[in-house]
Amino acid sequence: MTIYTNIIVFPEGDQQEIEHSLRINQLVDLNGYPVNLPLKTPKMIVFKVSRKSTKESIGEVNTYYYLEQLTRYELEEFTK
Repeated sequence: MTIYTNIIVFPEGDQQEIEHSLRINQLVDLNGYPVNLPLKTPKMIVFKVSRKSTKESIGEVNTYYYLEQLTRYELEEFTK
């Protein structure tokens, strides 16, 4: 039996397990859930999935999604 785990890694190095997979360049909130576009306001905490890595060992596959925080000015591109 193999256990599959998805983990988001914040810019500071903190990690959080999530129940779903993500895509590169996908925009997510603090809990790793995709955000709906267009954003209502640029005054939000939003991260972009910058890279992905997978580490496999016997009976376990861990997928890490590395996040980078977007600035308010970057978020303005995604508002109405």
